Amino acid sequence: MKKLIFILVVFSTLAFTKVMVNNTSVVILPKSELLIKGKTNVNSFKCDFDLKQIENPIPLYYQIKENKLVFDQAKLVLDNQCFDCGSKAINKDFNKLLKTKTYPEIKLHLKEINKTNKKENTVTAKVEIFIAGKTKSYTLPVTIKDKEALCVYGKLKLNITDFGLEAPKKALGLIVVSNEIEINFNLSFAQK
Repeated sequence: MKKLIFILVVFSTLAFTKVMVNNTSVVILPKSELLIKGKTNVNSFKCDFDLKQIENPIPLYYQIKENKLVFDQAKLVLDNQCFDCGSKAINKDFNKLLKTKTYPEIKLHLKEINKTNKKENTVTAKVEIFIAGKTKSYTLPVTIKDKEALCVYGKLKLNITDFGLEAPKKALGLIVVSNEIEINFNLSFAQK
């Protein structure tokens, strides 16, 4: 199967400094996973996102600038209602935390990929995350594998207070959710 064009560009043309405008589109394959993990002072929880709800294909527009790919409008839009935290009560609390009635979506914008790491299959990704009306930028290492399909995986730890969110308390304050959450992704793509 053909490698995705943007990965070929990352690994085979990093030495070029000429700016080129490119576009392609990808689909997220069913074996992909995206979940949010969190903890309380009693136990932990995870909320799996139903990736079948993402509108495929996803268009990608990018430029090659020195040793990085700079993306324009490369985004995933995640409907908050498509997260399953294991029970209706936890789903309700999760959507209340995210202020879903006012902000029904989480948006992830890929800004750039930079091959600065010495590990062969690792790149640095810059992303913007929009949650509950606030946007924050993050830089994180991402591992890439390319066998039958392009696989991209990694994790991002963030603090919900950065987005103006307050961790819920249950049972008269005896159960408290941690402000720290972790977004785990293991995404498989195919070029469309």
